[in-house]
Amino acid sequence: MSVQRTARRKDAMRSSHPKPPLTPNAMPTTLMSQPMSNPLLPSAPASPPTPAPSPTPHQRATIWRGSVEVFDDTDATLAELNMAFSRMSVKAKEYWLTGIVEGFDNHLLNYVHQLVSPRLKKDPFQTLPNELCFKILEFVDDPRTFVRASQVSRRWREILGDDQAWKTLCEKHAYRRMSSDSIGSTLNSPYPVANSLCLDQFPRSSSPDSTPASSSQNAASQTAFVFTGEHVRKLKRPRPRSTHRLHFKHRYLVESAWKKGGRMTWRHITPDQGVVTSLHLTKKYIVLAMDNAKIHVFDVKGDHQRTLQGHVMGVWAMVPWGDILVSGGCDRDVRVWNMATGASVHTLRGHTSTVRCLKMSDSHTAISGSRDTTLRIWDTTTGECTGILMGHQASVRCLEIHEDLVVSGSYDTTAKIWSISTGQCLRTLQGHFSQIYAIAFDGVRIATGSLDTSVRIWDPNDGSCQAILQGHTSLVGQLQMRGTTLVSGGSDGSVRVWSLATNTAIHRLAAHDNSVTSLQFDDVRIVSGGSDGRVKIWDLRTGLLIRELSQPAEAVWRVAFEEERGVVLATRAGKTVMEVWNFTPPEEDYEELVPHEQLNRAKKLAEDDDDKMVDIYYSNLGDRVLDSGEYSAW
Repeated sequence: MSVQRTARRKDAMRSSHPKPPLTPNAMPTTLMSQPMSNPLLPSAPASPPTPAPSPTPHQRATIWRGSVEVFDDTDATLAELNMAFSRMSVKAKEYWLTGIVEGFDNHLLNYVHQLVSPRLKKDPFQTLPNELCFKILEFVDDPRTFVRASQVSRRWREILGDDQAWKTLCEKHAYRRMSSDSIGSTLNSPYPVANSLCLDQFPRSSSPDSTPASSSQNAASQTAFVFTGEHVRKLKRPRPRSTHRLHFKHRYLVESAWKKGGRMTWRHITPDQGVVTSLHLTKKYIVLAMDNAKIHVFDVKGDHQRTLQGHVMGVWAMVPWGDILVSGGCDRDVRVWNMATGASVHTLRGHTSTVRCLKMSDSHTAISGSRDTTLRIWDTTTGECTGILMGHQASVRCLEIHEDLVVSGSYDTTAKIWSISTGQCLRTLQGHFSQIYAIAFDGVRIATGSLDTSVRIWDPNDGSCQAILQGHTSLVGQLQMRGTTLVSGGSDGSVRVWSLATNTAIHRLAAHDNSVTSLQFDDVRIVSGGSDGRVKIWDLRTGLLIRELSQPAEAVWRVAFEEERGVVLATRAGKTVMEVWNFTPPEEDYEELVPHEQLNRAKKLAEDDDDKMVDIYYSNLGDRVLDSGEYSAW
């Protein structure tokens, strides 16, 4: 009976197991015995085995019961450990974790590091108050860092878009302060324009079907782009109020244009070669005088307004004051002009030789120096001479005015300090060994440049020589003083920057191959022009060459510049030409569509926005100023 039970058990086990699939090596004998037709030639290679069919999306992978049991056991064990771990004290937890970590290999240690590190990181701008966030931003001086950081999160964009942060950046870059410094933090400002840098630059549109702005409307008003998923529309936006962010952006773009950029227009002044004797750049006019007795008046864009004719010989000195211009020349006359109308107001006669220098102390008082060794004080409203300053023994070559004092330099190697109100000579500055050609005076110090190659610093109170600055090897004909900085240019082609606090040279610039014919500097840059036909811009702080402003000419006569404009008078192809440089950022062209790559970048910044429309403020110029390929969040 036991044998029969065993046999029946074996038969049941065979029937319960599924039969394995047929394989070429284990086919039934009935099929193996049937002949099979082979369409291939006997010499043909054997065909490769047919691969298994790929699973379809409707097929499910085989679940191995053994694996599920393993994970179920692991989950149960982890649950028990978590319960035990939660009941431990802090010390016990530390001790337990230390024991576990000591048994980790490098792979597990790296895994734990990647798991723990993100949990230990904290966003300071999310946890700290606004005042501390602004304090942190005081250590950032690169505006590109501001732009990049504003794209981290909404909170970062809120902090970095606040006007207080940009005010601090303006101060760090020494950008001139705005007229109203009462503008502070704008995090709670009702003006959305000051609360962000890019996507929230303007208030959101309430309707996706807003009418596009008409091109005939005011071009100075702002527009923004609205992304609807299919196209970009232009909506009219109100002009944002003045903020430190906008102020910084404007100044940053101006400085960038000075380094590499700017728009230049040129004008022919004379059909032949003429000598430009004087150049002045004002808020309204560009005025230049020539040796052919003509004075040309242009607007700030370089468009010719009028030519002032009245002198019969070359004009060698002039000075503007508003719409009034005072000029003098080889005909010994001093003339007062109205540049707005072109009329000659007064002809002031009295000098007996060429008028070589002119300055104005106020809107109705002009002082002229002549080769007849005298200085004359004129009332430009009445045309009368109110004083004659006599004392020099040779031609008066240069003069400077500060309040009631005028300092004159002469070919007699001396400089004299005069009182304008009394006409008395207060001091005579002696020390140069040759003619004085240039002078600078700010009320605290007097600087004189001479043919003896030296620059002397004088005290106007007692007339003593405080320092002798040596280094030039030829005539020093260009001087300018600002605060404790003095810049000199000589016929040796060099430009030197001096510290008046220590009376030492800061920079020695091999600027030109010939004489320095024109020189001007401000708090940032030095612009020099030379007889070699080149105009160069230098960094005042480092003394490095920034750029050559224009193509080399035959000669550069005069150079003048303001914060956002510059004028160059030069000779090209035998003709006197004027180049007007404009460094003001152009009005942002909001009528252009946003490039796809910039639009996609902006869309990514707003992926967490619930609205279907995203306002995008796009600055085409800002992208060119920042690094290539970097989105501008100005």
